[in-house]
Amino acid sequence: MEFDYKKLLEEAMEKLPKKTEFKKRFEIPQVISEIQGNKTLIKNFRDIVSALRREKEYLAKYLFKELAVPGSFQGDTLIFQSKFSKEILQKKIEEYAKEFVFCKVCGEPDTKLIKEDRFLFIKCEACGAKTPARVV
Repeated sequence: MEFDYKKLLEEAMEKLPKKTEFKKRFEIPQVISEIQGNKTLIKNFRDIVSALRREKEYLAKYLFKELAVPGSFQGDTLIFQSKFSKEILQKKIEEYAKEFVFCKVCGEPDTKLIKEDRFLFIKCEACGAKTPARVV
């Protein structure tokens, strides 16, 4: 009995389910913010840091520095001592993800921050790459 490889491969490909839609595996949650007087609150800050798989202190420190304002936590809410639009906050969080979450080698979000001596690295759990990151 002789098998024709190409014919068997074509039959197998036909039996595979067709992909009907492409969905991103990783999405950064949209910022839910509120302005109260001279303060801006990110109401869903815990959801954002959870999706990014980062400590809330790291992301908060980055945002305070990038936006050049002081801030604090109140439970799961991040508070800035200034007014910011939702779009600016979303943009800054996406910039953080690009710099500190996505792997520079394979582009996957499956990374973690590790500190060795005084240096900070982004270690990819998908491809194993380890790239240096700036300390915020």
